[in-house]
Amino acid sequence: MAKMYLLTSALFLPAAAAAQLVCAMGPGASAYKAGSDQRPTADAMQLANRVNAAAKTVCASHCPELALFRNSTAPNAMLLVDSSQAKVVYSPQFFAAAYDSLGDAAILAVVAHELGHALDDTLGAAWIKTGWHPELRADAWGACLLARMDLSAHELNAGLTALATYPPPAAPAWNSRLPVIRTGYTQCGGNGAAFDREANAAKRK
Repeated sequence: MAKMYLLTSALFLPAAAAAQLVCAMGPGASAYKAGSDQRPTADAMQLANRVNAAAKTVCASHCPELALFRNSTAPNAMLLVDSSQAKVVYSPQFFAAAYDSLGDAAILAVVAHELGHALDDTLGAAWIKTGWHPELRADAWGACLLARMDLSAHELNAGLTALATYPPPAAPAWNSRLPVIRTGYTQCGGNGAAFDREANAAKRK
Protein backbone atom coordinates (compact mmCIF):
# COMPACT_ATOMS: atom_id res chain seq x y z
CA MET A 1 0.00 0.00 0.00
CA ALA A 2 1.32 3.47 -0.88
CA LYS A 3 2.29 5.63 2.04
CA MET A 4 -0.16 8.45 2.71
CA TYR A 5 0.60 11.71 4.48
CA LEU A 6 -1.49 14.10 6.50
CA LEU A 7 -5.22 13.52 6.73
CA THR A 8 -6.62 10.98 4.28
CA SER A 9 -9.97 9.30 3.97
CA ALA A 10 -8.39 5.83 3.90
CA LEU A 11 -10.29 3.15 5.76
CA PHE A 12 -7.64 0.57 6.46
CA LEU A 13 -6.99 0.64 10.19
CA PRO A 14 -7.51 -2.40 12.40
CA ALA A 15 -9.47 -1.85 15.60
CA ALA A 16 -6.52 -1.83 17.97
CA ALA A 17 -7.26 -2.66 21.59
CA ALA A 18 -4.25 -0.71 22.85
CA ALA A 19 -4.77 2.54 20.95
CA GLN A 20 -3.35 5.57 22.76
CA LEU A 21 -5.58 8.60 23.12
CA VAL A 22 -3.50 11.71 22.45
CA CYS A 23 -6.21 14.37 22.53
CA ALA A 24 -9.98 14.52 22.88
CA MET A 25 -11.73 17.84 22.27
CA GLY A 26 -14.74 16.90 24.34
CA PRO A 27 -15.83 14.60 27.19
CA GLY A 28 -16.74 10.93 27.03
CA ALA A 29 -13.71 9.47 25.26
CA SER A 30 -14.31 6.14 27.03
CA ALA A 31 -17.54 5.71 25.05
CA TYR A 32 -15.66 5.68 21.73
CA LYS A 33 -16.10 2.47 19.72
CA ALA A 34 -13.43 2.01 17.06
CA GLY A 35 -15.57 -0.52 15.21
CA SER A 36 -17.99 2.28 14.33
CA ASP A 37 -15.38 4.27 12.36
CA GLN A 38 -16.61 5.33 8.92
CA ARG A 39 -15.16 7.25 6.01
CA PRO A 40 -15.45 11.03 6.40
CA THR A 41 -18.04 12.94 4.43
CA ALA A 42 -16.94 14.74 1.29
CA ASP A 43 -17.48 18.10 3.01
CA ALA A 44 -15.28 17.13 5.96
CA MET A 45 -12.56 15.83 3.66
CA GLN A 46 -12.67 19.05 1.66
CA LEU A 47 -12.00 21.06 4.82
CA ALA A 48 -9.31 18.61 5.93
CA ASN A 49 -7.61 19.17 2.59
CA ARG A 50 -7.43 22.90 3.31
CA VAL A 51 -5.62 22.06 6.55
CA ASN A 52 -3.41 19.60 4.68
CA ALA A 53 -2.42 22.23 2.14
CA ALA A 54 -1.40 24.59 4.93
CA ALA A 55 0.54 21.84 6.71
CA LYS A 56 2.50 20.95 3.59
CA THR A 57 3.95 24.47 3.57
CA VAL A 58 5.42 23.65 7.00
CA CYS A 59 6.38 19.98 6.92
CA ALA A 60 7.08 19.47 3.18
CA SER A 61 8.47 15.92 2.82
CA HIS A 62 8.40 15.24 6.57
CA CYS A 63 4.64 15.38 7.09
CA PRO A 64 3.06 12.95 9.56
CA GLU A 65 0.78 10.19 8.33
CA LEU A 66 -2.81 10.17 9.59
CA ALA A 67 -6.25 8.95 8.56
CA LEU A 68 -9.57 10.75 9.05
CA PHE A 69 -12.77 9.04 10.20
CA ARG A 70 -16.23 9.97 11.41
CA ASN A 71 -17.79 8.14 14.32
CA SER A 72 -20.89 9.08 16.30
CA THR A 73 -19.29 7.70 19.49
CA ALA A 74 -16.28 10.07 19.28
CA PRO A 75 -15.96 12.89 21.84
CA ASN A 76 -16.30 15.84 19.41
CA ALA A 77 -12.90 15.26 17.78
CA MET A 78 -9.96 13.16 18.88
CA LEU A 79 -6.50 11.99 17.90
CA LEU A 80 -5.49 8.39 18.57
CA VAL A 81 -2.33 6.44 17.81
CA ASP A 82 -2.03 2.68 17.64
CA SER A 83 0.77 0.41 16.54
CA SER A 84 0.08 0.91 12.85
CA GLN A 85 -1.43 4.36 12.31
CA ALA A 86 -2.50 7.67 13.78
CA LYS A 87 -6.05 8.76 13.15
CA VAL A 88 -8.27 11.76 13.70
CA VAL A 89 -11.87 10.82 14.47
CA TYR A 90 -14.71 13.32 14.58
CA SER A 91 -18.29 13.15 15.72
CA PRO A 92 -20.63 14.09 12.84
CA GLN A 93 -23.05 15.59 15.36
CA PHE A 94 -20.29 17.84 16.67
CA PHE A 95 -19.11 18.94 13.24
CA ALA A 96 -22.69 19.76 12.25
CA ALA A 97 -23.27 21.82 15.41
CA ALA A 98 -19.93 23.64 15.13
CA TYR A 99 -20.58 24.41 11.46
CA ASP A 100 -24.10 25.67 12.16
CA SER A 101 -22.75 27.95 14.87
CA LEU A 102 -19.47 29.18 13.38
CA GLY A 103 -19.10 27.92 9.82
CA ASP A 104 -16.20 26.22 8.06
CA ALA A 105 -13.56 27.96 10.16
CA ALA A 106 -14.67 26.10 13.29
CA ILE A 107 -13.92 22.78 11.61
CA LEU A 108 -10.63 24.08 10.22
CA ALA A 109 -9.50 25.19 13.70
CA VAL A 110 -10.45 21.90 15.37
CA VAL A 111 -8.74 19.78 12.70
CA ALA A 112 -5.68 22.06 12.77
CA HIS A 113 -5.37 21.58 16.53
CA GLU A 114 -5.51 17.79 16.22
CA LEU A 115 -3.00 17.80 13.39
CA GLY A 116 -0.90 20.15 15.53
CA HIS A 117 -0.22 17.29 17.94
CA ALA A 118 1.22 15.22 15.10
CA LEU A 119 3.30 18.10 13.76
CA ASP A 120 4.73 18.74 17.22
CA ASP A 121 5.71 15.10 17.56
CA THR A 122 7.21 15.00 14.06
CA LEU A 123 8.91 18.36 13.60
CA GLY A 124 9.56 20.38 16.71
CA ALA A 125 10.43 24.08 16.37
CA ALA A 126 12.66 26.58 18.13
CA TRP A 127 9.64 28.73 18.98
CA ILE A 128 7.86 25.83 20.71
CA LYS A 129 8.84 25.98 24.37
CA THR A 130 9.75 22.69 25.99
CA GLY A 131 7.83 23.53 29.17
CA TRP A 132 4.51 23.96 27.38
CA HIS A 133 1.71 21.51 28.10
CA PRO A 134 1.11 19.15 25.12
CA GLU A 135 -2.21 20.86 24.44
CA LEU A 136 -0.45 24.22 24.28
CA ARG A 137 2.06 22.83 21.82
CA ALA A 138 -0.79 21.56 19.64
CA ASP A 139 -2.48 24.97 19.95
CA ALA A 140 0.68 26.66 18.70
CA TRP A 141 1.04 24.34 15.70
CA GLY A 142 -2.68 24.55 14.97
CA ALA A 143 -2.47 28.35 14.97
CA CYS A 144 0.52 28.12 12.64
CA LEU A 145 -1.70 26.24 10.19
CA LEU A 146 -4.46 28.83 10.56
CA ALA A 147 -1.93 31.51 9.60
CA ARG A 148 -0.85 29.50 6.54
CA MET A 149 -4.50 29.22 5.45
CA ASP A 150 -4.68 33.00 5.09
CA LEU A 151 -8.11 33.22 6.72
CA SER A 152 -10.33 36.25 6.47
CA ALA A 153 -10.93 38.29 9.63
CA HIS A 154 -14.34 36.64 10.02
CA GLU A 155 -12.86 33.16 9.63
CA LEU A 156 -10.08 33.88 12.12
CA ASN A 157 -12.65 35.13 14.63
CA ALA A 158 -14.75 31.99 14.15
CA GLY A 159 -11.71 29.72 14.44
CA LEU A 160 -10.59 31.32 17.70
CA THR A 161 -14.13 31.17 19.04
CA ALA A 162 -14.27 27.46 18.24
CA LEU A 163 -10.98 26.77 20.04
CA ALA A 164 -12.25 28.65 23.09
CA THR A 165 -15.69 27.03 22.99
CA TYR A 166 -14.60 23.41 22.50
CA PRO A 167 -11.41 22.96 24.57
CA PRO A 168 -9.81 19.61 25.25
CA PRO A 169 -10.62 18.69 28.89
CA ALA A 170 -6.86 18.45 29.57
CA ALA A 171 -6.10 21.90 28.16
CA PRO A 172 -5.09 24.83 30.40
CA ALA A 173 -7.45 27.78 30.79
CA TRP A 174 -8.12 29.95 27.73
CA ASN A 175 -6.10 32.86 29.16
CA SER A 176 -3.07 30.55 29.15
CA ARG A 177 -3.82 29.18 25.68
CA LEU A 178 -4.39 32.47 23.89
CA PRO A 179 -0.79 33.84 24.08
CA VAL A 180 0.52 30.48 22.83
CA ILE A 181 -1.97 30.46 19.96
CA ARG A 182 -0.85 33.97 19.07
CA THR A 183 2.79 32.84 19.08
CA GLY A 184 2.10 30.03 16.65
CA TYR A 185 0.04 32.30 14.44
CA THR A 186 2.63 35.05 14.18
CA GLN A 187 5.60 32.66 13.85
CA CYS A 188 4.01 31.26 10.69
CA GLY A 189 3.35 34.58 9.03
CA GLY A 190 0.06 35.66 10.60
CA ASN A 191 -0.54 39.34 11.34
CA GLY A 192 -0.34 39.95 15.09
CA ALA A 193 -2.50 43.08 15.06
CA ALA A 194 -5.24 41.30 13.12
CA PHE A 195 -5.02 38.37 15.52
CA ASP A 196 -5.41 40.67 18.53
CA ARG A 197 -8.48 42.36 17.04
CA GLU A 198 -10.22 39.07 16.35
CA ALA A 199 -9.16 37.52 19.67
CA ASN A 200 -10.66 40.47 21.53
CA ALA A 201 -13.84 40.24 19.48
CA ALA A 202 -14.08 36.50 20.12
CA LYS A 203 -13.60 37.06 23.86
CA ARG A 204 -16.60 39.40 23.95
CA LYS A 205 -18.98 36.80 22.48
